[in-house]
Amino acid sequence: MKAVRRVMLALFCVAQLGARGASAQDDVTIGYQLMYNPWKTAIVSGEIEQAVGQPVAWRKFESGAKVINSMILGNVQIAQSGSSPIAAGISRGLDIEVVWILEDIAAAEALVVRDGAGVIAPRDLAGRTIGVPFASTTHFHLLFALEQFGIEQKDVDIRNMQPQEIAEAWQRGEIDAAFVWDPALSEIKKSGKVLITSGVLSSWGKATFDAMVVDRTFAAQNPDFMCKLIKTVAAADADYLANPSAWTSGSDQVAAIVSLAGGDPENVPVVLGLYDFPTLREQASPRWLGGGGEGGVAQALSFTAEFLREQGKIRSVVDDFARHVNPRYVEMVLEGAC
Repeated sequence: MKAVRRVMLALFCVAQLGARGASAQDDVTIGYQLMYNPWKTAIVSGEIEQAVGQPVAWRKFESGAKVINSMILGNVQIAQSGSSPIAAGISRGLDIEVVWILEDIAAAEALVVRDGAGVIAPRDLAGRTIGVPFASTTHFHLLFALEQFGIEQKDVDIRNMQPQEIAEAWQRGEIDAAFVWDPALSEIKKSGKVLITSGVLSSWGKATFDAMVVDRTFAAQNPDFMCKLIKTVAAADADYLANPSAWTSGSDQVAAIVSLAGGDPENVPVVLGLYDFPTLREQASPRWLGGGGEGGVAQALSFTAEFLREQGKIRSVVDDFARHVNPRYVEMVLEGAC
């Protein structure tokens, strides 16, 4: 019966997404990416639309950069994106707000060294070849890690590779290490060891994360919508956090995630376990959205923007990232306002 329910759930998802794609222009459009996270269960089940009381047009994106470009064009009001593209979008003048941390990347991105490469300690990276997607959160953390290890960039061969290219180069023995995310991360771990994770580097002061961002004008005009959306997404996270062992490869929750994001159901519980999902109260704390504009998100975006400027990806950095971080809707949920 579970297998039948999973198939029916996936078919329901495809049918619903097809119908939403043809929805009226005044429908709200929300973008999502292919990461494995609990809120996708609320997309598939229709809980989000039930909560906000209106149709939603769901749009899939392959990268955060494409999300930001679509928001610049006004095609998407709310979307999921990583901290690096968010910092770039704000620096280019996009008037968006971070309103929810979908996941603290934690151990879901890691620097892995290949077995037999002779890298035992961080200092052994000197003279090695490292693959990483340039201008990504992993590139940001790789350079931060090298700085902490006392290794200058000129002393390593850093190659710009997309995740699939990393996996292929790894198998050919062309690179000694890589800083990447799943599914490539799972592949290279089979013949390598984790040297450091993004979670550790975040704890050293430079966090990376995936967040929900919203057009500022839309959010200000629709606070009740935003409150109900955040409440529903928070409930999905809470369901996972309350009993992660129930989210097995054969569960309906994992089937829902795979129906949107693809991949092997066997990998989903493992990947979910690598992320941290901040609770409502954690979201409102100074570590993330709170702190009167001096919280962790604003600082992280500022650090990331400086990194992107140094890499030549953006021309300038905004003076105040705090105005692009808004805990209002999290606070509304905590206060029972929706």
